[in-house]
Amino acid sequence: MKRALFYLSFVLLLLSACSGNDPVTPKPRGYFNIELPKKAYHHYTSECAYSFDYPVYGKVEPDLDKAAQPCWKNLVFERFNGRLHMTYHKIDSKEDFNRLVEYARELAFKHTVKANAIDQKFINYPDKKVYGVYYAIDGNTASSVQFFLTDSTNHYFRGALYFNERPQYDSIQPVINFLKKDIDVMIETFKWNNNK
Repeated sequence: MKRALFYLSFVLLLLSACSGNDPVTPKPRGYFNIELPKKAYHHYTSECAYSFDYPVYGKVEPDLDKAAQPCWKNLVFERFNGRLHMTYHKIDSKEDFNRLVEYARELAFKHTVKANAIDQKFINYPDKKVYGVYYAIDGNTASSVQFFLTDSTNHYFRGALYFNERPQYDSIQPVINFLKKDIDVMIETFKWNNNK
């Protein structure tokens, strides 16, 4: 009888522990919902030799790094904790041009270790004398978009997109895809100011 009472108590205790609440199950990792702003653009004309359209939710600021040159800028996306680092160089010789183009390629391919893929797309706007290469870098890399633009004789402009976060491509991919469209607009509207 004591044994039956013990088992009955044990079963009742077990049933009371299952009070009908939802069972605890592991949930998949989630990320914050990112509200993306409407697309609209301002025109920027540099005191240097270039101009382009940029999104209204970005701000062009001078590069304050110690090694920065006067025509280096950052297009800051405060809302996304990121920036497009932009550098400009006047081309003095064919060797200078070749060095800058090779340097851009090296910087893009430094990400090979962490990148899943690096796609290259040639930029060609002969009517504006704007040529270059666009590097789309997939994976947990420090920079996911890099490009350079040149007229092949006098001017060279390079851009690289960075976020002030630890690289987690799957969590920032919606923002990267959103900003890639803005970079495309920037490249499409890019012009050399010939009087500089």
